[in-house]
Amino acid sequence: MSRIGKKPVALPKGVTAEIKGQTIEVKGPKGARSFTATDDVTLSLEDGAVTVTPRGLSKRARQQWGMTRSMVENLAIGVSTGFKKELEIQGVGYRATMQGKVLKLALGYSHDVNFETPEGVTITSPKQTEIVIEGIDQQLVGQVAANIREWRQPEPYKGKGIRYKGEVVFRKEGKKK
Repeated sequence: MSRIGKKPVALPKGVTAEIKGQTIEVKGPKGARSFTATDDVTLSLEDGAVTVTPRGLSKRARQQWGMTRSMVENLAIGVSTGFKKELEIQGVGYRATMQGKVLKLALGYSHDVNFETPEGVTITSPKQTEIVIEGIDQQLVGQVAANIREWRQPEPYKGKGIRYKGEVVFRKEGKKK
């Protein structure tokens, strides 16, 4: 029995779900998203909650059960409140600014890095050392944050670079005489 899969997904206020075969479409105040489940699970809508049940007891059906339930829950959260990732920039002269839909990063290279904002994501820079990424698709928000962080990952000696807010960077001791 999947502990995650057997819980029904309660839909928040203002969120509606529609099931057509194996596809579920969720609409809310922030937009609409859809997900197509595999044939190993059955989706049903009862009393404002979506339940996922496996078809059979095969290993694949049990794997898809919990994963499908998590995907449906992420759809509901995304269209109601959205997802958010925050990045911090540490280092002398390292900064970020938004110019239209382009994020300009000064990261110690001989040139500024220009990062185009993809469709479905909003990027803001409230301070020069902070970047906030928001959207309704959890996977896309996380991928954009990872792509930005990839330009200058935190290094272990001085801790300079782009890190997730609250991330702890393991620091190493430098050379000794």
